[in-house]
Amino acid sequence: MSKKVSLVIPVMNEEDNIKPLIQAVQDAMEGWNYELVFADDGSSDKTVEHIKKFSDTHTKAVIFNKNYGQTTAMAGGIAEADGDYIVTLDGDLQNDPSDIPAMIAKLEAEDLDVVAGIRTKRQDGMFLRKIPSKIANAMIRKLTGVYLHDYGCTLKVFKKEIAKNLGLYGELHRFIPVLAQLQGAKLDEVPVRHHNRIHGKSKYGLGRTFKVISDLMLMVFFQKYLQKPMHLFGVTGIALFLLGMLINGYLLVLKITGEDIWGRPLLILGITLLLGGIQLITIGIVAELVVRTYFESQNKATYRIKEIFVGE
Repeated sequence: MSKKVSLVIPVMNEEDNIKPLIQAVQDAMEGWNYELVFADDGSSDKTVEHIKKFSDTHTKAVIFNKNYGQTTAMAGGIAEADGDYIVTLDGDLQNDPSDIPAMIAKLEAEDLDVVAGIRTKRQDGMFLRKIPSKIANAMIRKLTGVYLHDYGCTLKVFKKEIAKNLGLYGELHRFIPVLAQLQGAKLDEVPVRHHNRIHGKSKYGLGRTFKVISDLMLMVFFQKYLQKPMHLFGVTGIALFLLGMLINGYLLVLKITGEDIWGRPLLILGITLLLGGIQLITIGIVAELVVRTYFESQNKATYRIKEIFVGE
């Protein structure tokens, strides 16, 4: 295999998984030109120590000075990856590295830009993980038009030019397929194995539900209105203006007929909710665009690396 493959693995407090993970990658990628890039997201246990202890010449560690979150850790690892193909997978041994060669083969055979995994026989809790995931996947498919079965599967293979330009900020790792599609990427998916977590515990739960919903709103905006925001705000503004004119016209008629309109719930509640809602949504989107412009126009990173370790 002449092309180099970079395996990017965000980890946080996964000390017991490091040694078996490195061994699993070595077994799966034997004979391949590859590198294993750990992105340590501010671990407080012996994760970094174990990476250094059990690493070989294929291993690199991007060690952050604090916890930034999975998306930022993934972005930092991708930025330091040198491969022609970039693979992302979890550090908890639930993804199986032995699926990677077949995914790369599909990428090359069908001239794809991204191959995503679909977790078969998923080894997670039904109510805390599987059901919320199915609901989230259905919402993302419906609202973005990117029809994948499993957005939450971290195991994905990318061509370098796609991975390097995803624009990962905040907590957008679940929406990587949507970000890739915005670049015009060709995507497909394949079934992959999924194992029980043996060591450590999951860092995620139901608490991220509202974050996913808010990020989904942002993705829909990026897809449909990033280059034509007036199609959203203009149409909405005109609709609200006409509705306001209708309400004001009705209240004006009441005023002319001698009725007192001041303090009516129709007047106060309507104006307050409409203006407040528009203001909050607009500020959120504008703030997101400002953040992206700030980092991308100045080529700034959203993180600071304390150390980069290369195995010997």
